[in-house]
Amino acid sequence: MTQTSQRPLRVLAAMSGGVDSAVAAARAAEAGHDVTGVHLALSANPQSFRTGARGCCTVEDSRDARRAADVIGIPFYVWDLAERFREDVVEDFVAEYEAGRTPNPCLRCNEKIKFAALLDKALALGFDAVCTGHYATVQLAEDGSRELHRASDMAKDQSYVLGVLDEKQLAHAMFPLGDTLTTKDEIRAEAERRGLAVAKKPDSHDICFIADGDTQGFLANRLGGPAEGDILDESGSKLGTHDGAFGFTIGQRKGLKIGHPAPDGKPRYVLDISPVNNTVTVGPVEALDVTSLTAIKPRWCGTPPSGPGTYTAQLRAHGGETEVTAELVDGELNVTFTEPVRGVAPGQAVVLYDGTRVVGSATIATTVRRERVTSGA
Repeated sequence: MTQTSQRPLRVLAAMSGGVDSAVAAARAAEAGHDVTGVHLALSANPQSFRTGARGCCTVEDSRDARRAADVIGIPFYVWDLAERFREDVVEDFVAEYEAGRTPNPCLRCNEKIKFAALLDKALALGFDAVCTGHYATVQLAEDGSRELHRASDMAKDQSYVLGVLDEKQLAHAMFPLGDTLTTKDEIRAEAERRGLAVAKKPDSHDICFIADGDTQGFLANRLGGPAEGDILDESGSKLGTHDGAFGFTIGQRKGLKIGHPAPDGKPRYVLDISPVNNTVTVGPVEALDVTSLTAIKPRWCGTPPSGPGTYTAQLRAHGGETEVTAELVDGELNVTFTEPVRGVAPGQAVVLYDGTRVVGSATIATTVRRERVTSGA
């Protein structure tokens, strides 16, 4: 049973100004819930965030959300969470890159802002649930606990970025879009039928707090400008220079600017990033094969698993599933892959699944790569 089929609730609908959250709020109201819309002001200077209706944090987005609430016929407020967002999401993002890791700011925003700061405030004001436009489902288990599951439509599933929610938060979460098999075009058509002006508004795919989409430039500005370092091969030989190790991610192929091909003529990829000596190591794609990892700060969507278990894992928001065995040992999650995977970077989240059920999430700390046989004298 999904949460939307329960008794009428007092619902706080987080309205980003986009089409998904607007339709979610409309569906919650249509289901008979007492809905209030709220837009989160996440920047002390909204004009510094993205313009052109592509983010979720601009003045334009606030106005779009207000117009949608007016059409739905629900009260609407703007809540200032800019300071909390700066501390918990933006500064965390910069610090992670500075340490040579690859963070996911959307996942951190869900954990710290939408389902911590926002939910805490909502409960204090007497609301029963927070509603968002995420594509995922909350289901009631036989023992009465809440479980997070994938959306009915895997193509739109967003459970990966919600894997940080615990059972208490799930008990107060509502995702009206998650259990319907509808395409995004159909969601837009529904918005148009409801008279919502956001029906044709473009989706946001970029990091909302980086105004021009230039992540490397944003980090350079925050971390003190260009810091030239060496690009090395696996043997430690210098191949070229870069303007800052923070501008690279594990598995990156483009933008290396080495200037000459590898001896075997094959592409090279970022294998390691060392912020201590500001070096970037590159090599062949097979050197990216990871066989296991250790992840820290686990968060469980229910009771933590005991002993080793077999699961599927997702390693990025739009990535596929891979079979793993995982075990919690001394507070850390040890994950072993049935088949090697590539592009795994410290700082990313690994989310475990049991079928469609989200078991939990943890932050990747270290990886173990497959040993390679190299030719030579």
